Amino acid sequence: MKHWPPISPKNILLKMPNWLGDLVMATAAVADIRKHFPDAKISALCLAGLGPLLKNDPNIDEVLTYTRPSGWIHRFEHYDLIQDIRQGEFDLGILFTNSFTSAYWFWRGQVKERLGFQGNLRSCLLTKAEPFPKAREQQHLVTTYKELLKPLGVPLSATSPSLYLTDEEKQSAKELLVLKGIPGSAILLGINPGAAYGSAKCWLPERFVAVSQKLLANDQLYIVYFGDQAGASLVDAICKELPTERVINLSGKTSLRELMALIASCSLFLTNDSGPMHMAAALKIPLVALFGSTNDTSTGPYGGGKVIHKHVECSPCYKRVCPIDFRCMKQISVEEVYQELEKLVKDPAHKQSLS
Repeated sequence: MKHWPPISPKNILLKMPNWLGDLVMATAAVADIRKHFPDAKISALCLAGLGPLLKNDPNIDEVLTYTRPSGWIHRFEHYDLIQDIRQGEFDLGILFTNSFTSAYWFWRGQVKERLGFQGNLRSCLLTKAEPFPKAREQQHLVTTYKELLKPLGVPLSATSPSLYLTDEEKQSAKELLVLKGIPGSAILLGINPGAAYGSAKCWLPERFVAVSQKLLANDQLYIVYFGDQAGASLVDAICKELPTERVINLSGKTSLRELMALIASCSLFLTNDSGPMHMAAALKIPLVALFGSTNDTSTGPYGGGKVIHKHVECSPCYKRVCPIDFRCMKQISVEEVYQELEKLVKDPAHKQSLS
């Protein structure tokens, strides 16, 4: 295959995905870009709320962030963002997003070479429009992101997504957990019962309560519930059914960096298909992931983790809210989830220390 572009880029702009989990998965391709172009300046462009996730990433020289303005026309013709892109004088832009808008921004921002997947009528805005891989639905999204890089001569790698924490951030997380009454010898289970995409991704709240109650029979085990501000009411309702000092509710009480550090302090993790699931996988935390409306082949935890997915006839539907009887999640039993978590609890290799 003839490599493209014909000259080696020196100033690269990456349009990162707009969903937390997708952005985490794209970090593997970012690492491959850095390895292939070690002398290039690499800038990552992402939504402001996701920017902190990329802090301290050694593969990125600069993180540029933006907010979505209100109104369709203003969102499309994002003057300030387009001006920032122009001032960057980028000779290569790589779009991990598939929207027409993101390609338009790169075109209007005068990025010299623009690489992205075809579709959404945007090929005319790209200097290299790649077809989606034929096996797109049968392969992991991490692989799909990497395949976008083939025209650059970047070989398909085994690189995994990675997140980077400082020692200070890790220590602060451990100190917070100790202040919450969690001893250094504890087995710490993190639970993320929500999903920003919608309720169709979420196991039933009463089942999170039930599995927590069963696990708390082990007096060495403590549970930390996580969630964003939008999901705080869900977590509050679950934790009200678990009146014990060994259950800590941190939903809506952490920044993104704090959430990363706290997940990194966990011994194991229970989660729906969500951004925190991908964070836990990237941080190499043993986990159990519950899937229903989405495809665990393409967006499951990369490189490890136990997935429970019943593959009912209507799954994956990718709907935000189940329009029928929620059979995909209802078929996942409390006992099955408990047994998988117990395997992790009993594995000494998975025990974390807060000391």
